[in-house]
Amino acid sequence: MIAPTVTIHGAAQTVTGSCFELALGKRNLLVDCGLFQGSRTLERLNREPFAFAAGRLDAVVLTHAHLDHSGLLPRLAAEGFAGTIWCTGATADLLEVMLADAAHIQEQEARRRNRRADRADLPPVRPLYTSEDAERAVALIRTASYEEQFEPAPGFQGRFWNAGHILGSASAEVFAGGSRLLFSGDLGPQHKAFHADPVGPHGVDHLFCESTYGDRDRDDASPDKRRALLETEVKEALRQGGNLVIPAFALERTQELLLDLSVLIDSGRLRSTPIFIDSPLASRATEVFARHQASLEDLGSGDMFGHPAFHFIDSVDASMRLNHVSGAIIIAASGMCEAGRIRHHLRHNLPRGDSTILFVGFQAQGSLGRTILEGAKRVRLSGRDVAVRARINKLDVYSAHADREELVAWMKARRPVRGSVFLTHGEPQGLEGLRSAVEQDFASVILPEIGERYELPAGAVARRLTTGRMDLREAVGRDWQNDYADFAVNLKQRLEHVEPAERREAIAQLRGVLERFSAHRDARKAARAAPSARPAAAGRPASA
Repeated sequence: MIAPTVTIHGAAQTVTGSCFELALGKRNLLVDCGLFQGSRTLERLNREPFAFAAGRLDAVVLTHAHLDHSGLLPRLAAEGFAGTIWCTGATADLLEVMLADAAHIQEQEARRRNRRADRADLPPVRPLYTSEDAERAVALIRTASYEEQFEPAPGFQGRFWNAGHILGSASAEVFAGGSRLLFSGDLGPQHKAFHADPVGPHGVDHLFCESTYGDRDRDDASPDKRRALLETEVKEALRQGGNLVIPAFALERTQELLLDLSVLIDSGRLRSTPIFIDSPLASRATEVFARHQASLEDLGSGDMFGHPAFHFIDSVDASMRLNHVSGAIIIAASGMCEAGRIRHHLRHNLPRGDSTILFVGFQAQGSLGRTILEGAKRVRLSGRDVAVRARINKLDVYSAHADREELVAWMKARRPVRGSVFLTHGEPQGLEGLRSAVEQDFASVILPEIGERYELPAGAVARRLTTGRMDLREAVGRDWQNDYADFAVNLKQRLEHVEPAERREAIAQLRGVLERFSAHRDARKAARAAPSARPAAAGRPASA
């Protein structure tokens, strides 16, 4: 029997861009089709040509609605994909608002960048995809319930299992060519608000497991402890007199925060404080949560999302008016500060010594959130240098991802794994941490790279057929543009420490360094292009 193959197109050595292509004979499908997020170099991969023909794909099996798993579906549809997108019913409801919002942001960001004065002499930026492309993708969705078998394409059988990560999230089990494959998607932790703990089948041939927190174990994150930690942070932030600004993913993280804030206020542990949810997407996602309230845990009988302290902000004008408030809690997307309304709240609150920026989610390498969290004194926001004087803190208890101990337990519960374990969706330290924790329990543990293709035979370890893309190794981490931004925003401050009479000389020397580097680079190129030796003339020795 012919064995299926898998080609890794994303979420390898990095936590975003989830995309795995399964092929069986002339049939092929994708598990996930997500956006790359993080450094500008990494995000440029979203605009590269797909490594497959979109129009020839039979289906997409989608684990959940987060954009790093679903965010390239509109582009896929725009380039000719007309198959079926399989997901759970709750994921389908979320995709309708998530993809529309993502397209709007793409269009808005393109317009904003094209208006920037420093781009006046550059070609116009085009959106990655449009609202029409998002509508085209949504029209292709078909749903299946947890543990219900479905046929995404001839020769393939699929089944979803609760992953406990966000509303509708699933691990995807795929049968193909006699092999039983399991893609974890993103796995939630124990005590996750709203959802039961992750489950899955046991006895698979090949297991693909996320590794986001593969290198760390978190403290117990029971609801009571989570709320106690949030209470401490809120009280300290408001005691300072400024705002508490929380960059939060619009989907799930915002709803978790609203749940806990409502409990703390209603129990009298927090005074009633204006809480502004400045994200149209978060507002619409919260409406989806309300529609699925019967299937969620922890909500009780009241309307947790309709608390009188909550103010959902939709219009841009109302959002801008928040620039003048103090003593409020502002929750805004995006969670990694790479786009959306959080950026103008950061621009107005980062310079304020009385404000607090509280991170409650994972910050990918190269993202603005990671830069701030790692202690940057100045950052660049929309072409402007912004000083960081605000108090910066983080709470790990709101992670939607299982930690190392929970990942290991979930993987062991899937045994026996008759073939290979692939560790994906992690940065190098997370991948290595999880590999060291499980390599004694499984016969074959693989850390794939983008571009690699493997044969997945039943009952045997995977066999690598093609190597990965060496050119992407630099792209998956902090890139040169992160270093440039750090250098540029601090340059003026550093020059101020130079004697005034010597500043022009310092600038001239900086220019000289770049000119000498360029000349040296050109000389190396010329030397490589020159022939290594002239051929000897006929009848004469090659050397005297």
